[in-house]
Amino acid sequence: MRLACTYAYRSALKHSVALFCLASAFALPTPKTAHAFDADVSAIHVYDLTTDTVLFSRDADLPLPPASMSKLMTLYLAFEAIRDGRLRMDEELRVSQHAMNYGGSTLFLRAGERVKVEDLLRGIIVLSGNDACAVIAEALSPDGSEIGFARLMTERAQQLGLDHSQFRNSNGWPAPGHFMSMRDLTLLGQHLIEDFPEYYPMFSEAEFLFDENERDNRFNRNPLLRLGIGADGLKTGHTNEAGYGLVGSAKQGERRVIFAFSGLQRESQRSEVAEAIVNWSFRQFTQRTLAAEGETIGQADVFMGNSKQVNLVADGPVELLLPSSSSQGYKAELVYDGPIRAPIAKGDQVATLVVDAEGLPPAEVPLYAQDDVPLGGFAKRMFAVTQMLIKRIQNGPVDEAASATSN
Repeated sequence: MRLACTYAYRSALKHSVALFCLASAFALPTPKTAHAFDADVSAIHVYDLTTDTVLFSRDADLPLPPASMSKLMTLYLAFEAIRDGRLRMDEELRVSQHAMNYGGSTLFLRAGERVKVEDLLRGIIVLSGNDACAVIAEALSPDGSEIGFARLMTERAQQLGLDHSQFRNSNGWPAPGHFMSMRDLTLLGQHLIEDFPEYYPMFSEAEFLFDENERDNRFNRNPLLRLGIGADGLKTGHTNEAGYGLVGSAKQGERRVIFAFSGLQRESQRSEVAEAIVNWSFRQFTQRTLAAEGETIGQADVFMGNSKQVNLVADGPVELLLPSSSSQGYKAELVYDGPIRAPIAKGDQVATLVVDAEGLPPAEVPLYAQDDVPLGGFAKRMFAVTQMLIKRIQNGPVDEAASATSN
């Protein structure tokens, strides 16, 4: 028999059933609520990294031309090479004719000159240099070509879990078969933040003057960096095919949000949408710690054990990202197949907590047995079987169709 206990509470939380709430991103469905920032984008994904919660998502796995946002993959591979000793920050790399030939956003590099890796990286992050990407790509490519590096980008992306990404060059220059999804871009942003904390501060640099003769070409294109809302990365993108897009991240207090969107028609729209996403993410949701690690969350019935119930705990502190509005409540449902037959070992996953908070997609939280529950003695087992038979006799025959529906 599948048991479900439902509890609904408002924001005035108490230390009882309110402890049943935890925000998580276990294959969460897309929220149905529409938002103003969603109106004109081709696809969007908004993710709260701190609480592992998808705040909003639409067409997040749709492969789209990423424009310069795909440069994040080139940067990831460059940071890996520096970490592994295959590239040095003070190393000077030669600029090829192929790299110099790139148009669009560039550092105005000249064929034959040599440029420090650190300058190339800042030129990619701050100035979005297509030519700088090509120089890095040719240096790290297995065969010395940019297309060889693009194949390496695709292979590494798959290893990182970027399932809807494929590369044809190092910088996002329009090319058939060059695409990424917004979920992939968000995940790549997460990897850059978590895997390379020593280099991530470069993404918050508002200016980088590489060439005194090109003083106008020194400003970061990320429209959020000067707004004082905690934004500190990552990368803008624009081509006629892709429209205007951005992979962004902001941190306020202990919370960090990462997001990606694409497909806008005007640069001013990109600024407005990005700012709206950050403000909405932090203003509409509040992170709360509701139970300490190891604290009992609930109980499940046990069959033929030396105890009639087993205490349930989560794997770590119980935290929840709740709607900030006091008028918005949430529902917590404790679900398990039970009574659970003994013996039960401490740490066995025996139940699931399904949490539905207004404005957020439902979350599923695994719950575990807090203690061992061995089989009861002969008398206890016989008593349990007798009680079960009495209940069946009293309840009459079970309608299997109705039972299946209620499950």
